[in-house]
Amino acid sequence: MSDQPPEGKALVKEVCRRIRLARSYWDAHNNAACRGEREKALALYNTLTKEQKDQIPQTLRVWLRYRSEKYFGAHQTPPGNKGRSAKGRKR
Repeated sequence: MSDQPPEGKALVKEVCRRIRLARSYWDAHNNAACRGEREKALALYNTLTKEQKDQIPQTLRVWLRYRSEKYFGAHQTPPGNKGRSAKGRKR
């Protein structure tokens, strides 16, 4: 396998593969792995031209851009932090 990034149809295929892999991690409740794959897929997706983006199935594009953003967006607490305080908990 070469160290060069994929181009053309191979790039589109790789983006689809990474989105599907992220979705499978999501379905398995493996959020850390899902977050990593989603970030890789998004980075590759952002390098595509408009014509190449149109080749990605709509369900994959929607999941990548909107649904997963709800859970993994910048507004969320980063992984590894205990985002909740002890306030309001019964003792």
